[in-house]
Amino acid sequence: MALLLVIGASFYLVAVSTIHLVSDSLFTDTIRAQMTSVSRLSVSLSGHFETDTPDAFYPRLVQAASQSGGRLLIVDRDAKVIYDTFDERCGTRLSLSEVHSVLRNEKDGDYGFHLQDGAGREQVPSALDGLTGRDTKRIWIGAFTAPLEAEGEKQGVLILLSSVQDTVDSVTSVQDRMIGVFLLALAVVLVLAGMISRIVTKPVKELSAGIERMSKGDYEHRVHVPGHSEMAQLAAAFNQMSEQVGSLDQARSQFVSNASHELKTPLTTIKILVESMIYQDDMDSELRKEFLGDIDKEIDRLSSVVGDLLTLVHIDSHKLRLRREMILFADTVKESVSRLEPLAKKRKQEIVTKIEDGCEMFADPVKLSQVCYNIIENAIKYTPDGGKIVVFLTRSGRDAVLEIADTGVGIPPEDLPHVFDRFYRVDKARSRETGGTGLGLSIVKQIVRLHAGSVTVASELGKGTTFTVQLPVK
Repeated sequence: MALLLVIGASFYLVAVSTIHLVSDSLFTDTIRAQMTSVSRLSVSLSGHFETDTPDAFYPRLVQAASQSGGRLLIVDRDAKVIYDTFDERCGTRLSLSEVHSVLRNEKDGDYGFHLQDGAGREQVPSALDGLTGRDTKRIWIGAFTAPLEAEGEKQGVLILLSSVQDTVDSVTSVQDRMIGVFLLALAVVLVLAGMISRIVTKPVKELSAGIERMSKGDYEHRVHVPGHSEMAQLAAAFNQMSEQVGSLDQARSQFVSNASHELKTPLTTIKILVESMIYQDDMDSELRKEFLGDIDKEIDRLSSVVGDLLTLVHIDSHKLRLRREMILFADTVKESVSRLEPLAKKRKQEIVTKIEDGCEMFADPVKLSQVCYNIIENAIKYTPDGGKIVVFLTRSGRDAVLEIADTGVGIPPEDLPHVFDRFYRVDKARSRETGGTGLGLSIVKQIVRLHAGSVTVASELGKGTTFTVQLPVK
C-alpha cells in the first residue's frame, strides 16, 4: 500500500510540474510579445502626445490600438485617464498597480492580469471547475504599461489592455489533458504495481506461511517458488533447512526413544530380579548369588550406557575438550591391544599386531585410546571363537593409518551406511547379549572427527569387517 501511495504522489508531482512549466512558457511568450508591443507604441506615440492636438492624436491612438489588437488608454501623471479608445474610462482615476509602479519610476514597464466581464464570452470549462469554484463567466485581461516621455520627462503612461483568455484557455486545455493522461497513467501503473506486488509478495507470504508451519512442528511442508530469483534461492535454502531440522528432530526423537529403551531394559531386568529375591524368602543361596551377579552385570551395563550418553552429550554441546600432547600413536594402539588380549584369549581368538611406524602426533591419548579400544572390542565381540583379528598401523604421507580387520560374521551392505549411527545394531538381539550399547562406534567417529581425521568401514558377509582410521601426524 505504501508503494502505491509513493507512486501516486510521484505521478501527481510530475503532472503538476508539467502543467506549471507549460503555463509559464505560454504566459512568458504572451507577456514578452505584449510588453514589446506597448514599448514600441509608447516610443512612437510619445512625440505626438505633446505636439498633436487631442483631435489629431486620438485617431492616431485608435489606429495604433487596431494594429495592436487591443484597447489603449493614456493616463496623466495623476493616473487619470485622458484617452481611451473605447471612450469608457476618460476622466476616471485608475488604481492599477502596474500603472503606479511606472509613475513612481519603480519600473520602466509593468504588467498585470485582471478578471472582467466577458460581455457574452466565457472561459473554456475545465474538469476541475467543480473543485476550484472557478468563475467562468468572466475572462482574463492583461494590462501592459509603458511610460510616455517628452524631452526626458514623464508625461503619462500608455496602457495596453489585451485579452489573454486564449492563453488561459490553452493552459486549461493542457491542464485537462495532463490530468487525463495522469489519471490514465496512474491507473495503469497502479494495476501493474498491484500485479508486480502480488508477484513479489506471493513468495514472501508463502515463505512466511512455511516458517509458521515449521514453527508448529510441520517439517514436511515445502515452499515452492519457481525460477532462479533470490526469492527462489531463499525458498530452496528454507526447504533445505526445514529438511535438516526435520531430520534432526526425527533423530532427536529416535535418540530419546533409543536411550529410554536402553536405560529401561536393564532397569526392568534389575526390578524383576530384585522382586524375585524379595518375594522368595526361602530362595536357594546359589540362586540368590546368581541373581545378584545378574544385577551387577545389568548395573554395569546401565553405567556403560549412561557414560556413553554423557560423552555424546559433551561432544554435541561442544564441551568436550581435547587434551592434546605429543604422543606416539603406536604406544596407544599397543596399550589397547594389551588390555583386550585377555578377552580375546577367553574366546580363543588371536590378535596380530603389525606396527610399521610410531606415528608421532599432537593428540589426546585418552580419547584415541577409547577409539582403539572400542573398535578392537567390537571386532572381538563379533568374531566367532577361534577367529583372528589383525591390528595394522602404518604411515601414509601426512596421515597415520590404523586398520583393524577381523574374520567375523561381517555386516550386510544395507547396514554399512548406518554402523556409526547412535544405537544402531546390525543384529539387535545378539548385540544386547554381548553387552553393547550401540553408541561405541558413534563415539569413535566423533572423536576421530575432533582430531580432523576420518573413519571408514568395509565388510563382506561371512568373511569379516575392516575399520580404517586416518589421523594427521606431526
